[in-house]
Order: sequence, then C-alpha cells, then structure tokens
Amino acid sequence: MSLDRIFNIAGSALNAQTTRMNTTASNLANAGTVSGNEGEAFRAKRAMFKTILEQQQKPHEQGYAGGVRIEKLTDDPAPIRKMSDPGNPMADKDGYVYLANVNEMTEMVEMMAAARSYQNNIEVVNTTRQMLMRTIDIIKT
Repeated sequence: MSLDRIFNIAGSALNAQTTRMNTTASNLANAGTVSGNEGEAFRAKRAMFKTILEQQQKPHEQGYAGGVRIEKLTDDPAPIRKMSDPGNPMADKDGYVYLANVNEMTEMVEMMAAARSYQNNIEVVNTTRQMLMRTIDIIKT
C-alpha cells in the first residue's frame, strides 16, 4: 500500500469523526428543548458509518484500500419523554410538553469516542509523514 493511500484513508476517518462530533454537539445543544407535541420534539441524531473497501486491481499489489464515510444521519430511536408543565406556553391542551430524547451521558461518551478516534487518525498521519521524511532522507544520502 502506498503512503498516499494511508493519507486518504486517515483523511476519510478524520472527516467522518468530525461529522460525528458535529452531530453530538447539535444533540447537546438541543438537549433542553421542548415542544408542544411529540412529532415536533427534537430527536437525537446518530451518524452511520460505511466502510469504503476496494480490492486492489493490480496483481502485483496485495492488500486493500479503503476508508470510511458517513452513510446517513439517523434519528435515535429512544422514546420522547413527556412532562406535565401546564404553565409552559408550549404545553399542549392537556398541559404536557415533550422533551428531546437526548441523553447527555450518551452524548458525552460519543464525544469522547469521536475525539479519541480523531486523535488516533492524526497519529496515523503524523507517523506516515515521519516515515515519508525518513525515506526522503535515505534517498538523499
């Protein structure tokens, strides 16, 4: 596998983890929102990843080139909670407001996992760059 493919694979992972982090930030920003009916309540979003895996077509090269991409953003299937708050102007005729289905603890775990994965891919890029620089130094001498 050539070094430029490593940069492409790590770059695709960095983009995917950035989207994951942005989605988590959006979920946390909407955690405290309420709505007057269940259909309009905010639903947490989840980034669904898809593997990019292409077998090399050249017979002299063994291995795979790949990466990851965002397949789609889906709504979290967790149920919407309702709370009695008759004084709230958003309350329905029965005095209920509907809360976002965002779990702050889950979002914090998502954020930490995305950050860790992002850091790991930065390390891949840095290590590959160091290998490339060492190779250039060897060729110069």
